[in-house]
Amino acid sequence: MSGQPVGILGLGYYVPQKVLTNADLEKTVDTSDEWIRTRTGIAQRRIAAEGENTSDLSVKAAQAALADAKLQAADLDLIVVATMTPDMPCPATACIVQAKLDAPQAAALDVAAACSGFVYGLVMGQQFVVSGTYRRVLVVGAEVLSRVVDWTDRSTCVLFGDGAGAAVIGPTARGQILSTYLGSDGRQADLLKVPAGGVAQPASAESVKARAHFLKMNGTEVFKHAVRQMAEAALRAIERAGVKPEQIACVVPHQANIRIIQAVVERAGIPLEKVFLNVERYGNMSAASTIVALCEAVREGKIKQGDYALLVAFGAGLTWGACVIRW
Repeated sequence: MSGQPVGILGLGYYVPQKVLTNADLEKTVDTSDEWIRTRTGIAQRRIAAEGENTSDLSVKAAQAALADAKLQAADLDLIVVATMTPDMPCPATACIVQAKLDAPQAAALDVAAACSGFVYGLVMGQQFVVSGTYRRVLVVGAEVLSRVVDWTDRSTCVLFGDGAGAAVIGPTARGQILSTYLGSDGRQADLLKVPAGGVAQPASAESVKARAHFLKMNGTEVFKHAVRQMAEAALRAIERAGVKPEQIACVVPHQANIRIIQAVVERAGIPLEKVFLNVERYGNMSAASTIVALCEAVREGKIKQGDYALLVAFGAGLTWGACVIRW
């Protein structure tokens, strides 16, 4: 272990141009703007254009992060793409991103941890740098959830949107990752899943007819697990960083649902005014949510030099994770 400090060198994000509002959804499913806002805090979400894939969103976010870091794609040693909506089952979307960035010198792999994906990818990249295996790692969280959402299911279609965020990490004393914590519970895998499309249920006329290629969720159970595990992950990461909850200047949570976020910070003993929120504008972008929110929090001055920032996420798997960053 090199023991060198590892942190974020650059940040960037991209969201598609198309905006889908709650009023738009009122025209296609039995719902209302008031119902959606009250229960989720979401007013609109972004939808990828036809032919715009997860790799395309990833590349735009990656280019912004590289520019912010004042680096070129040729400087990268590893590309990690966290996504549950890959361009295709094989090869990894990270390999497609590598080609589009023109970074043949970089190793490339995907991380499948759903909404926790960016935090998982960040921890993975950090470890590669700490060990001295690689020097500069690109970590992307990207999703085109609009293509796995059942637009006839009002309980799920109102929640999700598309987008991508990226971070370049490497040796640095600024933006330093102080602590990390990851967890999972595969016993609860059925609570949030896309049943078909893998080897357990290959694509067939029957699976398509059964709408088994769309996201299925037990919302009530997911809510309970999310609150408990996100709060625990947050407190574990804070403890490992050697700081106290009151020292956290900004909390950047997975933007799943305003009620979940409110319950998590209350349980963790952190005031809601310290939480950065963009769920109203983007909805749940799964692996992209936390990193896009981090980008915006930094850009808007919610996280300043010397601040302690907390990232915390929860997703299918079940998976969860958190990290504390000294900006």
